[in-house]
Amino acid sequence: MARILITSGPTRQYLDPVRYLTNASSGRMGQALAAALLELGHEVVIVSGPVTVDYPAGAQRWDVVSTEEMLETCQRLFPACDGLIGVAAPADYRPVVVETHKIAKTGEPLLLRLIETPDVVATLGRHKQPHQWLVGFALETQDARFRALAKLEKKSCDLMVLNGPQAMDSSENQVELLDRQGQVVASIGGSKLLVARGIAGVIQQRLIERQAAG
Repeated sequence: MARILITSGPTRQYLDPVRYLTNASSGRMGQALAAALLELGHEVVIVSGPVTVDYPAGAQRWDVVSTEEMLETCQRLFPACDGLIGVAAPADYRPVVVETHKIAKTGEPLLLRLIETPDVVATLGRHKQPHQWLVGFALETQDARFRALAKLEKKSCDLMVLNGPQAMDSSENQVELLDRQGQVVASIGGSKLLVARGIAGVIQQRLIERQAAG
């Protein structure tokens, strides 16, 4: 049995007390992966941004809001885990200044200065131990495989799951799993639970069982 950390859902980067930057990630893929891994008998820990989906009762859940909070929580939990599946879609940018009061309309354009948020999976990848593995998710709209493989290398992942924007807030998904040699080791489509079971099977065979065999 492996102890697996899953990041799931979006994060929010507040501009003022009521407005924030985010995306359409629903948490459904993380929910499905948690269910699939629990079916295989593994221990699941979820670090989730704000979502409305219910995660499986058998999973341990930690709720966060911002990308920084997601990273901080994962850095605390990952050392006690065997692997990470980074399916969350953290907000990539945050405002340089968060206003303390609601920004009022003035009739003029509003200019925002944004800076990048930390990369959760890449940061964890830099500190993973030899017995630990990482699986990343890449959502791409152009040069999909090239960009996914670049992310796999940059984030020190063992596998990268490539999907497109149609996966956002959808009950279905279509993915390719890429290994470190750039090979497509699986192509899976259908409901997110069906896709999650396929991904979990590849992880079980290529990462968990190989690690156990030494």
